[in-house]
Amino acid sequence: MVSLSSSSTHQSLISQAKKFIPPLSSKLHKGQAGRIGVVGGSADYTGAPYFSSLAAMKIGADLAHVICEPKAGAVIKTYSPDLIVHTILDSSSPPTHETLKALISRLHCLVIGPGLGRDDAMQGFGRDCLAVAKELGKWVVLDADGLWMVTEDPSLIKGYEKAILTPNVMENKRLCEKMGIDPKTSLEEMCHLLASSLGNVTVLQKGATDIISNGRPVPFLDSRPLTLTNEVEGGLKRCGGQGDILSGAVGVLAGWAGMWGEGDYNDVTPTPPSEDQEIPPLAVLAAYAASSVTREASRLAFKKHGRSMQTSDVMLEVGNAFESVLGEEGEGKKE
Repeated sequence: MVSLSSSSTHQSLISQAKKFIPPLSSKLHKGQAGRIGVVGGSADYTGAPYFSSLAAMKIGADLAHVICEPKAGAVIKTYSPDLIVHTILDSSSPPTHETLKALISRLHCLVIGPGLGRDDAMQGFGRDCLAVAKELGKWVVLDADGLWMVTEDPSLIKGYEKAILTPNVMENKRLCEKMGIDPKTSLEEMCHLLASSLGNVTVLQKGATDIISNGRPVPFLDSRPLTLTNEVEGGLKRCGGQGDILSGAVGVLAGWAGMWGEGDYNDVTPTPPSEDQEIPPLAVLAAYAASSVTREASRLAFKKHGRSMQTSDVMLEVGNAFESVLGEEGEGKKE
């Protein structure tokens, strides 16, 4: 395993990530710069899917869809008119496979978990949406209650390399226990082993530093596994909801990376790299870039608000953080 962590490495990774950001161009039509879906929002939790979906739009997605429970949807609609809210996760009248497929087929990435809840009905809807996303070959981000779903049944995502998991400390502990990974293992090795044991999905392990790996050897490191550690400074206040912002950030950047990799922007951006170029896997690179933007947004918000900082304050800094880290002149430390 090779763990990469340095200022020069950070700048190299960010430089590579900038390549898959769609340009602000009149040649692109509405929706071509990202259509992101968030599956979450139950009767008890409405803030999480709002933060996730709005973060995707603040970073630059054109459209964000929230797929949620009816009562949650009625509330989420009052938070922002910018979000498209589908109140179809109704246990009294469940959506059909065809309904879910028609909706998810329009998206570039699906984030599953923010505010989903853990009751059987909502967990079942999460599994249904994941199955459809896999059937359609969509990028998927699993966070919060989506990770609970995977911990209960890892086979749901095992081997699906377009899946990105974003566990916090406790979620990571439960996943590792489920997969039989020694809890005394170093965090870097644990991330690599978890990703590998799940069939080379990408794991973004959140913490004091964010650790990212897909457990797969890469050619330009002599076929050794690659693990990235992100030490971009963040805020010191750990208010709830910052992980939801991260999930939306990962969603839009993974969607962009996927579209770029498939040549969707060939008429307005350079052709994607060939397989022999020294660039990390797109999911790993997207996760690293999203981590950098979210940590920078937290730093900016904490600098202004200190101990009173809330996730809504971090949300207000997402656009500034994106420009600082991934904008044309971004270097990750501009005010």
